[in-house]
Amino acid sequence: MMHVLQGSYRGLSLLLDLNWDRAFFAAAIAAALSAGAFVASL
Repeated sequence: MMHVLQGSYRGLSLLLDLNWDRAFFAAAIAAALSAGAFVASL
């Protein structure tokens, strides 16, 4: 089980190394949408 977790962690870190800009862009959009929803609810 530990071997599987280490392999999946290595794959996830490789995926983030290759696509960190896309992940950052998606996180920025999610943050902007939630901030807009918060402002609209006031």
